[in-house]
Amino acid sequence: MMRIGVVAPSSRFSAEAAGKVTALAAAEFPEAEIVFHPQCFLTHNHFAGPDAARADALVEMANDPAFDAIWFARGGYGACRIAEDAIQRLGPAARDKTYLGYSDAGYLLAGLCRAGFSDLAHGPMPQDAMREGGDAATRRALAWLTRRDPAALEGGLAKGARHAAFNLTVLGLLLGTPLEPDLAGHVLLIEDVSEHMYATDRALYHLTASANIRGLAGVRLGRIGDVLPNDPDFGEDGETVVRFWCKRAGIPFLGLADIGHDSANKVVPFGLL
Repeated sequence: MMRIGVVAPSSRFSAEAAGKVTALAAAEFPEAEIVFHPQCFLTHNHFAGPDAARADALVEMANDPAFDAIWFARGGYGACRIAEDAIQRLGPAARDKTYLGYSDAGYLLAGLCRAGFSDLAHGPMPQDAMREGGDAATRRALAWLTRRDPAALEGGLAKGARHAAFNLTVLGLLLGTPLEPDLAGHVLLIEDVSEHMYATDRALYHLTASANIRGLAGVRLGRIGDVLPNDPDFGEDGETVVRFWCKRAGIPFLGLADIGHDSANKVVPFGLL
């Protein structure tokens, strides 16, 4: 039996989503026991409980050898407020686990990567069960966590290559902080949601100016969804903007990727596939 611990390091989490995930897992993944930490259901302002409660829950489950994986409940905002403290408190048992999430959980994935944790992946989270097509996203995540099912993976990942995947805004904001991972030689997959296109352009200027990012083996672009309207219109789409900044920085643009803030989001393991 694989025990998967769920913590909510960011925004408030839905008990309804937890119920959906638990029911699907019981029906289709009998080898998995999913344990939602009580902290998941706390509320404090924007967050799933105060900073200390969110950090303590992560440290408690990650350091517990009875759990095989940590699944971040959802994104939103808040992980950067606890990431440094929590990661510093993780012991040897925490290094033996798989960690899965995306969006705001990217702060934690980045910090864990920097700290030398080896089993990290960008992929669907429990809150995605509430999206249209959410059952498929939940199945994909559980198939990866429990069975390492290759069908759960983003289809363009190359064996023998190093990969990482992040929300563009999150990655840009963590550059220069103690959470920034060394991405030299990696193929970086990026996605974003609910930003103006000029903000995406600005974020890519910042990102591609980084020496760390200029050491990438290449960039692949996931979905840039729900682009906010602007007057005047920016006049270029996401792929055009990413190609522009990659060319300017001398980073190979390697095409599109099947990741994004939606139920079709695929799993991208960090490091060598």
